[in-house]
Amino acid sequence: MPPRRSAHGQGASSSSGSSAGLGTGSSPAPGSAGARSGSPPSPPAPDSPDLSSGDSGSDFEDTLRLRRKRRPHRAQSRGPVSKRPRRREPSGDGSSLAASNPEQNTLFEAVRSAKIAVETVVDDWLETYKQDRETGFLELVNFIVRSCGCRGVVTLQMFRHLQNSEIIQQLTEKFEEDSAEYPLSLGTQPWRRFRAAFCELVAAVVRRCQYSVVYDEFLMDALISLLTGLSDSQVRAFRHTSTLAAMKLMTALVNVALGVSLHQENNQRQYEAERSKGPGRQATDKLEALLEKRRELREQQEEIENMMNAIFKGIFVHRYRDVVPEIRAICMEELGTWMKSYTASFLTDGYLKYIGWTLHDKQREVRLQCVKALQGLYCHRDTAAHMELFTSRFKTRIVSMVLDKEPDVAVEVVKLLTLMLENTEEVLTEEDCQSVYPVVYVSSRALASAAGLFLYRRLLDPRREAGREPSRDGDNRTFFRLLLAFFIESELHEHAAYLVDSLWDCAGPRLRDWETISALLLEESPTKGLADRQEKALVEILAASVVQAAEGQPPVGRSLAKKPSARERKAQAEERTRLTHCLIPALPQLLAKFSADAEKAAPLLEVLRCFDLSIYCTGRLEKHLELVLGQLQEVVEKHTGQAVLEAACRALHALCDPELALHGRGDLVRSRLADQLADKFHQEVTELLQASSLDEEEVYSMAATLKRISILFNAHDLTPWQLFEPCTQLLQRALDTGEVPPQVLVPAITCLHFHILWELSRLPRTDVPQEQLQSLKTRVTSFCSLCQSCLSDADAGVREQAFVVLSDLLLVFGPQLPRDGREALAPLVLLPDEGLQSQLAAFLMDHVFHHACSHEELSAMEDSENHIEELHQRRVLLAGFCKLIIYDVLELSAASDVFKHYAKFYSDYGDIIKETLNCTRQIDRQEWARTLLLSLQQLMTELLLQQGPEIRASEAFLEIRDLARRFSLLFSLQQLRNRPALLSMHKEGIQFAFQEPPGPGPGLPPLNLPFLEVLSEFSPRLLRPDKALLLAYLEKMYQEQRWLAPQDVPWPSLVAYRNSLQPQEERGPVNSRSTAPRPPPGSAAKRPRIDAPSEHPDSSPWPSSRLPSPALTSTALRGGPRPPLTRPPAWDPGSDPSLLQSSSLSHRRSGVNRLSLMVEEEEEEEMMIEEESSEEDAPEQDRTLLAPEDQLRDLFDSTILGIEDI
Repeated sequence: MPPRRSAHGQGASSSSGSSAGLGTGSSPAPGSAGARSGSPPSPPAPDSPDLSSGDSGSDFEDTLRLRRKRRPHRAQSRGPVSKRPRRREPSGDGSSLAASNPEQNTLFEAVRSAKIAVETVVDDWLETYKQDRETGFLELVNFIVRSCGCRGVVTLQMFRHLQNSEIIQQLTEKFEEDSAEYPLSLGTQPWRRFRAAFCELVAAVVRRCQYSVVYDEFLMDALISLLTGLSDSQVRAFRHTSTLAAMKLMTALVNVALGVSLHQENNQRQYEAERSKGPGRQATDKLEALLEKRRELREQQEEIENMMNAIFKGIFVHRYRDVVPEIRAICMEELGTWMKSYTASFLTDGYLKYIGWTLHDKQREVRLQCVKALQGLYCHRDTAAHMELFTSRFKTRIVSMVLDKEPDVAVEVVKLLTLMLENTEEVLTEEDCQSVYPVVYVSSRALASAAGLFLYRRLLDPRREAGREPSRDGDNRTFFRLLLAFFIESELHEHAAYLVDSLWDCAGPRLRDWETISALLLEESPTKGLADRQEKALVEILAASVVQAAEGQPPVGRSLAKKPSARERKAQAEERTRLTHCLIPALPQLLAKFSADAEKAAPLLEVLRCFDLSIYCTGRLEKHLELVLGQLQEVVEKHTGQAVLEAACRALHALCDPELALHGRGDLVRSRLADQLADKFHQEVTELLQASSLDEEEVYSMAATLKRISILFNAHDLTPWQLFEPCTQLLQRALDTGEVPPQVLVPAITCLHFHILWELSRLPRTDVPQEQLQSLKTRVTSFCSLCQSCLSDADAGVREQAFVVLSDLLLVFGPQLPRDGREALAPLVLLPDEGLQSQLAAFLMDHVFHHACSHEELSAMEDSENHIEELHQRRVLLAGFCKLIIYDVLELSAASDVFKHYAKFYSDYGDIIKETLNCTRQIDRQEWARTLLLSLQQLMTELLLQQGPEIRASEAFLEIRDLARRFSLLFSLQQLRNRPALLSMHKEGIQFAFQEPPGPGPGLPPLNLPFLEVLSEFSPRLLRPDKALLLAYLEKMYQEQRWLAPQDVPWPSLVAYRNSLQPQEERGPVNSRSTAPRPPPGSAAKRPRIDAPSEHPDSSPWPSSRLPSPALTSTALRGGPRPPLTRPPAWDPGSDPSLLQSSSLSHRRSGVNRLSLMVEEEEEEEMMIEEESSEEDAPEQDRTLLAPEDQLRDLFDSTILGIEDI
């Protein structure tokens, strides 16, 4: 790869031969820039050559960048560039810029207004040029200058007497814009249209001039010289605009060269044809004319090639590695166009190497343009055949870009590999293809679909073998056998839904061939039939394709690319009707064949829910409905698995929909099932209560019956079967004797839970009978008492189920129950007493926040399915407890038991705890801040009890400080709203630090004094006046306690906290490695000055007080002397609450806006939030494989808190 040079260095190294002005008429030498023969008074710093560096091009750009932080209304109030008034300056001999309102550039105004066709504008300009080429050329030059956003104008005197570098230098000096924006950098619709028209105009100029003016040795030579000089400018606007113009100019010249080449070929054929005639038939005049035409075309070809060579070597080879990504992307995009249009000249290794090198660029848009350029080359076999050397050199890089961090780049890379697969002979090896196959399971649907097309072309297309044209049914059978082989043998994923979704766009008609799938599944031939694993996989594919066709939604974890249109919804409804007609006759046969296998029966029952069930009636298919209902009842009676029973209950619920004409048949089957299960359960409960012991068969039978009832209870109201009393007796018997096994207790608790919920749902909203209310209240109270007793059960399943059910009931019967017109249900409100709250918190500590595993244990358990399930269950428990806090069932202070584990268990529960922090902050900021402080105090107290007073150097103390730092980030925004809470937090934290007396021995600090170091993590979030007030309060507490430290050995914690409250220039040394947190770099420079305080206390956000103002509450005195800490402001010893009521903290002059305090701190803190959040949150992969264990978490994480209603 060639060495990189800066924009300045590139131009300087090639500009020595460009001393002529624009009007010299000489063509620039290859690589000439002509921009450095003269330099501004203060030479700008050169650009950085690194491709990954920022968009910095000069000192001028640095000046513009300082002005980028503007108020939004200012950016909106700015008019278009052409309407800004120009400054009037005297114009002497014409050698300086004409800045005194010159004539408007007609080209720029016409292109910007977009009211005239570009071809018409170019024709008018061409007439002007033919009349006076200098005037016409200056109009084109000033159009380019205006398109750069520059107000300067190149006059005729400048054109005739100044050189390129001098003109560009003056344009740069007069480029006095108040922002870094210019037309090409603006993204609004008018300026996007302007960019397109700009490119079209450059191309139209060449197109209209290609037969004469292009070869006049004036227009193109002078224009290329100007663009070369501008492209070497330090001003980004000049570089960007001139590079775009030069690249579009080059593209137009390539088209001209292609046309000249075609004319040469035609001329050669005509000449050969004329010469092949006999001596008497040859026309000498025609041969001479053809020879003359050949010489003319050859001269034109050479002239065009010289122009292209000047642009390529003078602009492209420098700008393709410019520091601005947009410029590099323009170069790569146009290079691909040249190669595709004029392959004879540009499809060589000398040009392809630039694309290969730039594939390693660090910017997304540059890599994207490189890949798109290669797509245009590999899409044809003839051009792909000329790229063997490039392919062998850069194929490894292209294949590795399948995992590019930018999804849109990876999508285009997979499309490129698909083109390479189709148009090259065995270039991609099997190892290369293995890198693409797993991408069909990624979360990005666009990328997965692209990989699905690659997979289909490589492995699954039945017609990929030459000369094979079987029937459609044979094709689809082959397709499904190949698909099953890939799905089973690859072992990349267990869920067929993601594979089906990836293939849906390219193989959708094959996947919707329901008849072929049904026929394959129903085959009984031992030779043609499928194996057991193949049958299971094909059933999953059938279910996934049916769900995809009926619902039109991708599987969980993949977002829908776009909202379906009305036509797509209509097609989806028609497809649902078609699949219903196809599968209604086949479904009973499939269930009859696979009903004994739970793994196959469950997906088939899911298929039933996707039917248009009204067709059973309208299509006179009642006999098929009877068969399906019979099979469904048989499945419920046969199986005890959770998944298959839930699928059966959902299918039965769909068939019992009251809106269906035949819902009575479903109701009949449901009643029959409930009667059988209820009778059996009553009989088994009676036997259990009377028997002294149970054998395994009786226990298994009762557990299976209760499991079926509990799952059926979830979707169907079984309260008429009176199951509450026998389940309560079972639960009471288990608590009294402990003889009831856990596999019976868990479904019994579930049944009681659903029984209560169904009873509640049947109550009317108004005029509720008191007898029903009292009966339900009694049942709820007794059941909650039983669940509370089960929290201490020896079996983990019973404990967890009792906790989940108890959390749900407390939430349902919480304070929000009588709202929204349900005031009659107020007597049912159930509030937990202190004992229950303590027991819930203790359960959380024992079974959720238990001792963390070591790294070795975690790595050993990482792939364990049991570990994933256990983690999921613990997340459920934690989410249930957090919901009780969010919905005001538990006091906010109870959240301290959760918040204090935020850092330690961040990888497992960080998202849940963070959401709880955000939600509780909206409830009561003051109480929320006290809860955060309480959690830190609890950790501090526990650490003192475990390790004694010497804790400052321990790792656990540093972890507490880290937790405080994370908490402090939550106070970064909305500082005025957080201000009282922060002050209250600091005040109570100071009191806690001085609360415990010191240990025995002289000069020892209070036991809790190290807590001040924890508290110092919140100091950067304070406003400056508040820091002064807290500093005074700290000194007051220190003097009141009279625990004086020796003068020669200060207490490090006290000094650290004191320094965190003092300005930077007054901070003293601390004899400790734990000091107050440092502000982020550059934050002091961003903090604006604030005027002196006003005398109007009403402007304060706090209640007023009669206390005097403390010293130095105004930052206007920041640079002046400060009073020593030994002279605090006057303070009333009995007025601690005045900490939140002092009017001294108000900004008391009308010139000070309260928002300015928030703005000055938020600019500083937003930077810290970004830095800290990057440390807190583990970096997420843009596209992660949806492994089964991830599915467990993904399905749960997004909805576990249920906070969308808040």
